[in-house]
Amino acid sequence: MIREERTPQSEKAAPHSGPCIVSEGLGAWYGSLQALRNISMSILAKRVTAVIGPSGCGKSTFIRCLNRMHEVVPAARVSGKVLLDGEDVYAPGVDPVEVRRRVGMVFQKPNPFPTMSVFDNVAAGLKLNGLRAPGGLAERVEKALRQAALWDEVKDKLKQGGAALSGGQQQRLCIARALAVEPEVLLMDEPCSSLDPIATARIEDLVRELCDRYTIVIVTHNMQQAARVSDMTAFFLMGQDRAGELIEYGETQQVFTNPKDERTEAYITGRFG
Repeated sequence: MIREERTPQSEKAAPHSGPCIVSEGLGAWYGSLQALRNISMSILAKRVTAVIGPSGCGKSTFIRCLNRMHEVVPAARVSGKVLLDGEDVYAPGVDPVEVRRRVGMVFQKPNPFPTMSVFDNVAAGLKLNGLRAPGGLAERVEKALRQAALWDEVKDKLKQGGAALSGGQQQRLCIARALAVEPEVLLMDEPCSSLDPIATARIEDLVRELCDRYTIVIVTHNMQQAARVSDMTAFFLMGQDRAGELIEYGETQQVFTNPKDERTEAYITGRFG
């Protein structure tokens, strides 16, 4: 079993944190192929939740359902509910653009807009959503870059292209872009998979810092990373019909040291997956 020396965020923050996002009987399809089956779980506010499991078990699909990114894929659909602060994001009349502003996403590979400067990359979401920035656009951009621990590295390069930054810097730029619109939730889909160990450590430290202010859900294949950064862990596994299922969900320390399901233990210890 993996045992990491860490101080859970729950021991540092408020003694109780209620759910921010709740999925109820969530299912997802790509055409006739069912990718998720009956996923019901509550994601706690201002905590880091790791989603782990072997490739193809629906981890990325799950978080894409949380902010309605799944539906941009042709023939994709969902069933069940996703409640954000108690309101179903899939209810009639709900604006998916507003949902994606409130529930931001950082993708597996850094994707700064290649023709835009560092400044314009961060400001893009504000302009797209027509949001006014108290104190001005420059102040909001600086705030987001500081939150992403990038300001000191790029404050003299704001007019340079975002694609000219290193891989780790580009990923933090994408995080800053997501934070600029002041979301409630930040979804991260394997954000360190293409980064070197030093850049990965910077992102992990940043995740722990940001969860004082944001609810974070991170998909990762790295068991050590999940153990280091998360407060809660959800283990997904592909069922017999190849639809992803939630096998176990609980506090990270419990899941990694005393899992309730033997399949969780087998995956964490590397016996399969």
